[in-house]
Amino acid sequence: MEYKTDIEIAQACKLRPIGEIAARAHVDEKYLEQYGRYKAKVDPALLRESDRGNGKLVLVTAITPTPAGEGKTTTTIGLADGLKRIGKDVTVALREPSLGPVFGIKGGAAGGGYAQVVPMEDINLHFTGDFHAIGAANNLLAAMLDNHIQQGNSLHIDPRRITWKRCVDMNDRQLRFVVDGLGGKANGTPREDGFDITVASEIMAVFCLASSITDLKERLGRIIVGYSYEGKPVTAADLKATGAMAALLKDALKPNLVQTLEGTPAFVHGGPFANIAHGCNSVMATRLALKMGDYTVTEAGFGADLGAEKFLDIKCRMAGLKPDAVVIVATVRALKMHGGLAKTELASENLTALENGIPNLLRHVSNIRNVYGLPCVVAVNRFPTDTDAEINFIIRKCRELGVNTVLSTVWAEGGKGGEDLAREVVRLCEEEKGDFHFSYELDGSIEEKIAAIVTRVYGGKDITILPAAQKQINELAKLGYSGLPICIAKTQYSFTDDPTKLGAPEGFTVTVKNVKVSAGAGFIVVLTGDIMTMPGLPKAPAAERIDVDENGVISGLF
Repeated sequence: MEYKTDIEIAQACKLRPIGEIAARAHVDEKYLEQYGRYKAKVDPALLRESDRGNGKLVLVTAITPTPAGEGKTTTTIGLADGLKRIGKDVTVALREPSLGPVFGIKGGAAGGGYAQVVPMEDINLHFTGDFHAIGAANNLLAAMLDNHIQQGNSLHIDPRRITWKRCVDMNDRQLRFVVDGLGGKANGTPREDGFDITVASEIMAVFCLASSITDLKERLGRIIVGYSYEGKPVTAADLKATGAMAALLKDALKPNLVQTLEGTPAFVHGGPFANIAHGCNSVMATRLALKMGDYTVTEAGFGADLGAEKFLDIKCRMAGLKPDAVVIVATVRALKMHGGLAKTELASENLTALENGIPNLLRHVSNIRNVYGLPCVVAVNRFPTDTDAEINFIIRKCRELGVNTVLSTVWAEGGKGGEDLAREVVRLCEEEKGDFHFSYELDGSIEEKIAAIVTRVYGGKDITILPAAQKQINELAKLGYSGLPICIAKTQYSFTDDPTKLGAPEGFTVTVKNVKVSAGAGFIVVLTGDIMTMPGLPKAPAAERIDVDENGVISGLF
């Protein structure tokens, strides 16, 4: 069989006009704003005006990521197509890709093989301009902040305590730490500064958690940009920036509608990273997908300790959502890497490595079932090199926890390869009623909530809070922010804050280095380990292999 790349598969697909996809999703054309033939935005008024009830919500998450790959987005899309193939009215809700990974090492986020959302090139590049609007709103606030200081600084903003950074949607390590405002009095106030990648901006988090334009404006107004000489928080509302920022975001706030390779309606909207932000698509897109389908399949970024934890403890808490079932994606290859096997040795059967690595999967499964009280299924993406003995070993270990394992071949077969998984998901939704609860309650202290996540979800022993971080916690408590949920920023490659500790480590502590409030988003951000909010490009970035021919056909995207 001839091997085709993801982009070749996507470009060979005969796309349906977006009006046809909208009709499948019960979206009347009066709510549709088309961006060409195959993309559209949906007017959120449909949420208020539709009399349809909500469908079932299925969350797809995964084991701790490895270079061997897991295929979470691919599984999400293939499961949705599988549900459609067995006769279900289904929608899918995904995040938009960031240009940083697209041109870096990870590639895009439109799925893979025969389980993709299309038009793949558009989704992975500029799409409908949402990220550009978010970056513009972020940088408008930064410009108004520095201009306020230049024009007399009536709010007494301390330039040494400015917390707001500019952003750009690109991996650019050169911008992590900069000194700006140089060149004399007419060119601003010299100060240390830096850039975040757009998906780490609080505007992105606000955008994805907002339930309406009104809610968006209220959240934008609460954003803290820095502190005065007297120690008082200074907000976007204090700078009178809220209205202009909301004006830049008003069209972007409308969810985007596209399709899978098999014509399943897909709402792709928003895109915060899960290692440095909350890692979920927009609340408005999820609610729209739930209303427009009997089943909605969504995903949260990276492993279940990051994306699923934040989906459940932050997004579900704020939006009043409750998943009906959870899918945990794993591969034999990745589990063998967690068991200490090198990437070059994954093709051979090795039950010892699998036995050493499977505790990673089992901890994620236990968390979903026992910490959050939700029914789940393990989806194993089968590779040709996986042996029956390895597959049976995973099935047996998961069964001991009362969880079924289903083989998934959606990368190679699309929705057909997801039918078995779809049937198990339907069974979970219809027969197993979960007892959903959060991993912590909001009434604890900031320290208690961080510790709860580390001990209950990560499996750690304790936390270590550095003196500077403790000072920040004390200040946030004094300012009245103790009651907010926690958004931990840590490496995606380990349950710990050390990316080299694979598998399911025990007895570890997580070091809290920095704590800040995202008052607009409505959570406390806790930075651990060596986590950075501006990634860099690898030695051989994917951008070197991307091209476009004279007919405008793009190659090299994956």
